[in-house]
Amino acid sequence: MKIVVLTGAGISAESGVPTFRDADGLWEGHRVEDVATPEAYDVAPITVHRFYDARRAALATVAPNPAHHALGRLEGVLGEDLFLVTQNIDDLHERGGSARVHHMHGELLSALCRACGRRTEWREDLVDLPPCPACGVCELRPDVVWFGEIPYGMERIERELMTADLFVSIGTSGAVYPAAGFVRFARACGARTLELNLDASEGTPFFETARHGRASDLVPTWVDEIMERLAH
Repeated sequence: MKIVVLTGAGISAESGVPTFRDADGLWEGHRVEDVATPEAYDVAPITVHRFYDARRAALATVAPNPAHHALGRLEGVLGEDLFLVTQNIDDLHERGGSARVHHMHGELLSALCRACGRRTEWREDLVDLPPCPACGVCELRPDVVWFGEIPYGMERIERELMTADLFVSIGTSGAVYPAAGFVRFARACGARTLELNLDASEGTPFFETARHGRASDLVPTWVDEIMERLAH
């Protein structure tokens, strides 16, 4: 069985990672336009660096929850037959036991050099504008896909969806494209589809089956069901 799993902010929210936007339309107190666009970085790079440096440091205060651990267990059984693609930029999937994680929106623990294009694992601050380890130029930026930029590995994601038997969306709003279109693409390619989300999302009508509740409850139960099925 080939399974493609998409995860969004909802799965990390249960670990204490703030969701994309709160009720007043701000992203952790900032307008999205001020911290998550190439234009914002060109105008005020220090402000953008401070924002992402704080988020990077905050990773040490959160831990993976049962949903992350359950997906790690599933990978241990399915191996390459599980493709886990996440919209999240934290490292909770990796710490939960998943070794094969495709971060379509980049990673907090990575820096991207605007001079040479090299992506480098990075755990320190960027606000002091350190040199790129590859080329020596001081042009490192957060390795995060901002609004107006193309997510990483879209061709690979489409290839995985084309061969999936089951597509599962966990903790996503169903409102942000291109990820919001994955369910319809997967169904068109013949995959069964399942949504696991706290509440009904904008994408719920496009799924064959939807279960609503906390990811830390729903995901381990679903993973147990899959593993029992595989055992028979």
